[in-house]
Amino acid sequence: MNDRKQHVIKKAHQLFLDKGFQATSIQDILEYTGISKGTFYNYFSSKNELLMSIFKTLHKKMEYERNQLLIGKDPSSIEVFTQQIEFQMNMNRSNNLITLFEEVLVSNDPELKQFIKEGQIRMVHWIFQRFIEIFGEDKKPYLLDCAIMFLGILHHNVKYNTKIFGHPSCLNHVIRYSVERISKVVEEVSSAGEQLLKPELIDNCFNHLQDQEQGFKQNLSKTISTLKKSVQQKDQTHCIELLDFIQEELLHSKKPRKFLIDSALQSLRSSLDIFDKIEFEMLEQLASACFKQKKEEPV
Repeated sequence: MNDRKQHVIKKAHQLFLDKGFQATSIQDILEYTGISKGTFYNYFSSKNELLMSIFKTLHKKMEYERNQLLIGKDPSSIEVFTQQIEFQMNMNRSNNLITLFEEVLVSNDPELKQFIKEGQIRMVHWIFQRFIEIFGEDKKPYLLDCAIMFLGILHHNVKYNTKIFGHPSCLNHVIRYSVERISKVVEEVSSAGEQLLKPELIDNCFNHLQDQEQGFKQNLSKTISTLKKSVQQKDQTHCIELLDFIQEELLHSKKPRKFLIDSALQSLRSSLDIFDKIEFEMLEQLASACFKQKKEEPV
């Protein structure tokens, strides 16, 4: 991601917090970030996509830092898990992400709600995997239920302690209390042998998301790389820029703009003699498959 696009994401994040996502117009964003309408639509297909880019950028940073806490530590340590949860919640607070989440949930926008749903699946899956490391493989049949219960216990404890009753409990204390409670629950449900949801459900949902993303990313990156090698030998800078645009649009846009991709492909087609024909046809097929998949995604 280039520096200018990162600047727009950072500034728009602050604008959404100050004014509210729903109340902010595209024109407001242009004026606040100092970019033209053309530049905006070169980066994002819509205001929704800009908001999702904010979430993705912050989540990527959070995920990296959260994983750093595990380096050199025992993954079965519940203390490390507690630190990871506290770090994530502090980062959400410092970036006021809950405010944006709440606006999305009440907006009833299908695209944004689907995006939030996918984020929730990823979060449940991460806690489920961490619980397997902490409590052991033998308790796996009950740990999806416990991951879901933990999120409920944690979020409601934070909500009622701070927002409803205005209790001055520090976040660390609430998290530790919630972690201790779920530890008891894990022992109780595993001893009773009671289960609501089979772990395969979260694995299947998560793997479906990952397979869609990773398989497409790998094929697209390989194809673009091969095409760029042949272009570089001919010193075709314009073609390289078009290939970079297509890759960025297909990988990072929630709704890739078909008319722009088609236009870029048409321009590249005029230089087909410098490309491997099979690889270029593969790029066209990947673009077509991406548009079809986005169109068929459930909302």
